[in-house]
Amino acid sequence: MKVVVTGGAGFIGSAVCRLLAGEKGCEVLNLDKLTYAADLRTVASVSEMANYRFAKQDICNREEVARIFAEFAPDAVMHLAAESHVDRSIDGPNDFIQTNIVGTFTLLEVARAYFDRLSDSRKSAFRFHHVSTDEVYGALGDAGLFTEETPYAPNSPYSASKASSDHLVRAWHHTYGLPVIISNCSNNYGPYQFPEKLVPLMILNILHGRKLPVYGDGLNTRDWLHVEDHAKALFAILTKGRVGEKYNVGGCNEVTNIDVVRKIFDTVKQLVPDVAGERFEDIVEFVRDRPGHDWRYAIDSSKMRSELGWEPAYSFDTGLAQTVQWYVSNREWWEPILKNKYAGARLGQVSETSHD
Repeated sequence: MKVVVTGGAGFIGSAVCRLLAGEKGCEVLNLDKLTYAADLRTVASVSEMANYRFAKQDICNREEVARIFAEFAPDAVMHLAAESHVDRSIDGPNDFIQTNIVGTFTLLEVARAYFDRLSDSRKSAFRFHHVSTDEVYGALGDAGLFTEETPYAPNSPYSASKASSDHLVRAWHHTYGLPVIISNCSNNYGPYQFPEKLVPLMILNILHGRKLPVYGDGLNTRDWLHVEDHAKALFAILTKGRVGEKYNVGGCNEVTNIDVVRKIFDTVKQLVPDVAGERFEDIVEFVRDRPGHDWRYAIDSSKMRSELGWEPAYSFDTGLAQTVQWYVSNREWWEPILKNKYAGARLGQVSETSHD
């Protein structure tokens, strides 16, 4: 199978590239603009393989993306290219509108034109898999789960842009017959995650003896999914999912933010006993909440299990232990990021003068 992976130098996209090119033996073209959170070191393990190639390109550049499609002749597209950090979408929503909405529209149009020229046999096998987030559904109360039928109610510029892209993908299927599949996942964590996100940020703050900033009272809840479990789920969806369907992918690991941070502290302390303070309470710091902070996300992934036979391999405890060990052992990966790209500053604080 020949697969174009957009955003393949990002956190989830690189896990997909490593799985497809490595374990699955697919021919992979990684199409990535290489924005701030992208890093080609994340695909170093497959970069020299004959079945892997990379193209630096913006998905908004229709002419160049069409040229890449014509030359590579893919059997499938896995669309993961996106701006993804909620706090950054609060500070600067324009990039999210351009990449997540305009970029998805452009990619759909390129894929549609390419698909229309395929033979009937190749048309029947072609798939456009759009990878999205559970945040499009909005916030849950203290009970209930997101299902594939949950109405959309996005509350941040990020989730609104992803909801928009989901709707475009659905429309291109129903209007133009493009064979699409949509998946919506819960919070990902694991190796190679850019340190603006909660799990790596807390790990690195502990290693540097810094405070651990927790939004609000820390009781907002998320369902956590290891990125390697997610990549395997995406492959199952691509190869066995039904055209026109949605699939929710969750880790069945629902944990409050404060408990996530506490588990990270305990895990780091076990591996590196001489870092940070002796007590969690000494270094945790409750800070002003994120504007519009969704209360709770939790996914019902029973459709993934019953239709596609997928199960997550990691519990949150086993996945977190593996992730913390990776960051402790790979300083050479994250130290240049902290020095040159992102030093851990707070993002996403709305002020009266903040405009994009």
